[in-house]
Amino acid sequence: MSKAAKSGGDHFTRWLVIGMVSLVVLTGVVFSMMSSSTKANESFAALKGYTLAEPVSATLDTAAGSGLVLNPGGAVRIDLWEDPQCPVCRTFESSLGEYIDTLVRAKKATVVYHIASFLGSESIRAANAMMCAADEGHYLDFHQSIYLVQPALENSGFFSNENLVKIGDMIGLKSEKFTNCVTSGSKLELVKTHAASLPTYKVQGTPTVFINGKLWQRASNGFDLSEFRLAVEAG
Repeated sequence: MSKAAKSGGDHFTRWLVIGMVSLVVLTGVVFSMMSSSTKANESFAALKGYTLAEPVSATLDTAAGSGLVLNPGGAVRIDLWEDPQCPVCRTFESSLGEYIDTLVRAKKATVVYHIASFLGSESIRAANAMMCAADEGHYLDFHQSIYLVQPALENSGFFSNENLVKIGDMIGLKSEKFTNCVTSGSKLELVKTHAASLPTYKVQGTPTVFINGKLWQRASNGFDLSEFRLAVEAG
């Protein structure tokens, strides 16, 4: 066989292998995209039928890292530090979130939310969107929704601006103001301020809770509602 024939055969084999590898990679990418889309739809399903509660205004406590203050002047003050991608924060929310929501709406406690964002860019985007929702009077609703749809993996791509706007839309936050706030990152400087305040309060992880300035250290392994209620009532 001539050198030309051998060379042609080598070229054919090489391109055949390249083609097969490319097909495998492309198939993997398509499958991954379809899988991600399916998981996203499953997450959004948790918001089906969600109804916005009555709005609650939020103010900024500039003396406390610009924390978002709900129901100022309450007999008890709860400072809560969370990261929207933190899986333990989701457990905290599912266990104690309804009780804390009731404390705010019944004006039984002042609750100050400090939104950490140390888990990556998606935490930063989600924190920005949460603060945008606060401007609409619906921080509590959006906060709950974020944890209802929180993906199992951090920085999976789920908390994109597009999906954060969709979360708002699905629960009833449909204003152009909210959409523009999310997509333009209007609250990013405020997000940075919250993040920068963690060392001041010696917060090393989330969730972290202070009740009237005192660190709440739970006795149980989980987040026991009775235990937390007693701590709040004791002040």
